[in-house]
Amino acid sequence: MALRRSILAALGVVSMVALTACADGTLEAGKNLDPDKLTIYSAQHENLTQAWAEKFKKDTGIDVQIRYGNDSSMGNQIVQEGAKSPADVFLTENSPAMTTVQDAGLLATIDPTTLAQVGPDYAPSSKQWVGIAARSTVLVYNPGKITEAELPKSIMDLQDPKWSGKWGAAAGGADFQAIVSAIVATEGEARAAAWLKGLKDGGKIYQNNIAVMKAVNAGQVPVGIMYHYYWYRDQALTKAGSKNTKLLYFRNQDPGAFVSLSGGAVLKASKHAANAQKFLAFVTGPEGQKLLATSDAKEYAVGNGVASDPALEPLESLQAPDLDPSKLNGPKVIELMTKAGIL
Repeated sequence: MALRRSILAALGVVSMVALTACADGTLEAGKNLDPDKLTIYSAQHENLTQAWAEKFKKDTGIDVQIRYGNDSSMGNQIVQEGAKSPADVFLTENSPAMTTVQDAGLLATIDPTTLAQVGPDYAPSSKQWVGIAARSTVLVYNPGKITEAELPKSIMDLQDPKWSGKWGAAAGGADFQAIVSAIVATEGEARAAAWLKGLKDGGKIYQNNIAVMKAVNAGQVPVGIMYHYYWYRDQALTKAGSKNTKLLYFRNQDPGAFVSLSGGAVLKASKHAANAQKFLAFVTGPEGQKLLATSDAKEYAVGNGVASDPALEPLESLQAPDLDPSKLNGPKVIELMTKAGIL
């Protein structure tokens, strides 16, 4: 029971609250939902989700209301709500939270025409959700503190005692936990547990990915694990948190080359299922993917024929491990991280 309580706390299970749409379509605590509007639970970037919702309403006339949260807490809230969930659509940053809802039997099958709008690598085998964006694992490093020749060849190298005190990660976040899920899937639980022990013994834990990047930029640690888009977003602005850093892509199907899928799903209990399917068709279609590619999110587009932001390292060059995103195990990751004393 103690472990279960720890896991639920780590997953961020939250109490249910009533919400209502504000003028911009977001949801405000303490009010009732409008049952006539398409309701989206979104863990995606707010600006991007809002842009999608506004363009979708303009094109279709369908009213949308959005509730924002993080991957794991929102996924677990949907599980808690079950068949009574007011959500019609669920959008995630990473796939493990989606798998949690999928494994609870709460997702509808995605329309085949929507699945066909993304590449085969971006439609999971379950066909109960669809990729809407992608983000790559990277090693951010400070060339003033470490040479290219000294960089690790694999993310797995970081468990070696020689890296003690020299690397950082945002272990409490859904991004990092998705990366660990890829390590479990590619290397097995035992090796993942050993790697997490290396993090516990010798890594430095930061609050979030931006803090990891800033720590590397300031020379507090020479390297850190995060997703690519934090760096590209900072580079496109003031470079204040990244001017002293570069990115290493592990490639070679290394678990550190993991490309995480952001997912979109329709809830089986949706009262507006047809409109929910239309929304995902829009998001994965040319217009929705172009909005993504030209936004400040700096995530990869996954729709057929839609080019990502040209500033990004080409998605097809990343040589990510071949994984079925619908089988990445979030609860197992939480269990392993809890046993390692990280959460």
